[in-house]
Amino acid sequence: MLVYQDERVWLEADDAARERWTAQHAAFDAGLRDAGVDLVATEVLHGVDAATTFRRRGDDVTLTDGPFAPTAEQLGGLYVLDAPDLDAVTGTLGLLPEYTLEVRPVAAL
Repeated sequence: MLVYQDERVWLEADDAARERWTAQHAAFDAGLRDAGVDLVATEVLHGVDAATTFRRRGDDVTLTDGPFAPTAEQLGGLYVLDAPDLDAVTGTLGLLPEYTLEVRPVAAL
């Protein structure tokens, strides 16, 4: 599950907002456990200023400081979940109302 938010909202947030978000994530984690979903890993990413974009087109390779493309929301973190099905996860997504959440299954290669 990918977690998106306008990173300026986070950077400009006061302590009360950050405490609210921390509480929301704790409630989400508990909701996952209650739904039988195992939390395998979770990570918070540095902001887009810390990104390096690698691009290869044929034999041309470029490394660019910064994100691939400017967007209103940035990828801020991720959860790796082991869930019996999508419904087990989607029932808890409302516990993180201030984010855009993208849930994808892991592809078998």
